[in-house]
Amino acid sequence: MTVVVILIGVLGACVLFLAGVRELVSVASRRRALVAGVVDDTPLSGSARVARWDRAFRQTAPGRWVDRQLLLAGEETRPAVVVAGVAVAGGLLIGWVLAVGLAPVFGLLGIVAVVVGIRAYLARARERRNEQFIAQMPELARVLSNATSAGLSIAAAIGIAAGELAAPAGPELARVASRMRFGDSLEAAMTGLTERLPSREVSVLVSTLLVSARSGGSLVSSLRDIADTLDERKEIRREVRTTLAQSTSTGYLVIGMGFALLFLLNVIQPGTVQAMTSEWIGRVALVVGGALFVSGFLLIRRMTRFDG
Repeated sequence: MTVVVILIGVLGACVLFLAGVRELVSVASRRRALVAGVVDDTPLSGSARVARWDRAFRQTAPGRWVDRQLLLAGEETRPAVVVAGVAVAGGLLIGWVLAVGLAPVFGLLGIVAVVVGIRAYLARARERRNEQFIAQMPELARVLSNATSAGLSIAAAIGIAAGELAAPAGPELARVASRMRFGDSLEAAMTGLTERLPSREVSVLVSTLLVSARSGGSLVSSLRDIADTLDERKEIRREVRTTLAQSTSTGYLVIGMGFALLFLLNVIQPGTVQAMTSEWIGRVALVVGGALFVSGFLLIRRMTRFDG
């Protein structure tokens, strides 16, 4: 019963902590451009301190990696130091809950949770941004087709599409247009786009534009064909992901069941997990059971993986 009360208290504190961090991030993002480079004698506010710490953190190797991943995920306005801080705090919280609720040795999983959590968050944000861009690609192809059929160059058509399309397609095309205005070739600018948004659909569109720019050809009809094909692929992707949604959720449920069983054992008989970690038979049972749960999770993920 004590463990349940502790868990409820920890979850409540976690919710309040995340709400405070979210509010701090929103304030910092609005004032970040104003406090950057401003030096005066007035005491620094909380958001100004966050901005200063963020600039210092981005100069380190981990900060540069987090900054790069935030850019790829379309979250470049989010302070990297806050993202890393939330990940570390979440890992420590998870480690403390596991150490108190199960056994001290399980607290080491908090360190793993820091690395896995931040990578999973950034990977999911990057994947979601790619999906949003792919969903906009039929409209993008039609805008480019209409602009080029009106006699505009590819560079001018990209600039028009950047102004007409919403995020993430609009800002990404604006980066491409900006690079070309500052002297980059179409190929170099579009290569940066494929690096930020790696997908088969983007590669096909970029290849079509580059081939047309080099050797000419019927770009208008090609773009219209691409738009029609992308519309069909979007519907297929939606149907496949809907079909696999239940199986994907089952994979996460498998891992959750493993920890839930350990907590249940400790609730029924307090100290059971601690006793298992002190005997070699119990350690073997925990390792084998954990390996089976992780193998089941990885197998389900492998079977439900869809890159189409």
